[in-house]
Amino acid sequence: MKSNEESQSSKGVVMKRRSFLAAGCLAATATMPRSADAALRPAQKQYLELRHYELASVKKRNTFNTFLSKAMIPVLNRLGVAPVGVFRLADNKNFSLRVLLPHNSMESVATANTKMLLDPNYLKLRDELLNDSKNDPAYLRMHSSLLLAFDLCPKVEMSSQKDTRVFQLRIYESYNTTMAKRKIEMFNKGIINLFRRTGVNPVFMGEGLIDQNMPRLTYMVGFDDPDTQKKAWDAFRQHPEWKKMQEDPYYKDTVSRITNIELRPTAASQI
Repeated sequence: MKSNEESQSSKGVVMKRRSFLAAGCLAATATMPRSADAALRPAQKQYLELRHYELASVKKRNTFNTFLSKAMIPVLNRLGVAPVGVFRLADNKNFSLRVLLPHNSMESVATANTKMLLDPNYLKLRDELLNDSKNDPAYLRMHSSLLLAFDLCPKVEMSSQKDTRVFQLRIYESYNTTMAKRKIEMFNKGIINLFRRTGVNPVFMGEGLIDQNMPRLTYMVGFDDPDTQKKAWDAFRQHPEWKKMQEDPYYKDTVSRITNIELRPTAASQI
């Protein structure tokens, strides 16, 4: 049996270890962004799959858009994936389509494609509408990103249903994860609310979970028309709250590269 002295010594070692671990946890927490605790609670926030389809021609794009409208989107809606957004480049410089799929769970992300392929009506329509082959594929390649929605924009939002509506897809890359999380915090604590007040209408805001050129965040905003778009951005950029955020040293250097993509919805889009 251990002596009293040995027992007390063992307890002391355990207590020291616990103190060391607690101190380490506190130190790690101190280096995390101010809103990191909220980011650890993803319940009720959507998982956003953003697909980029590369197509060979306008004809292929039109055919694929019809397939999305008549076959793929109705099945996805029945599976709870809604609203589905379908967008083309505003300048029509290539024939790509971007498709936004909002999922309410990771299970939906993992199983939607399999469930879709078990639907006989979907398979029938797919064959009829696409009629593709190895030598004549429906699309050249599909790239996919997975995002987790922000706290203050937890689900996809509808902005406008006007025929003249326009969208911007914006991607912010950061040089490390800390800066990326800090930029997301900036959105949650100020930018999103200011967007809403100045007419820059959020469609989705997402942190890249699986993506290229990580770490990054991606968001989309929508407007009634190009004139409304310009006025809203002018109001945002000139707002004193934005200027104050810009000058906050805590948010300095949170973004190392910005990509801006102008989009228009196709006839298949539910957004």
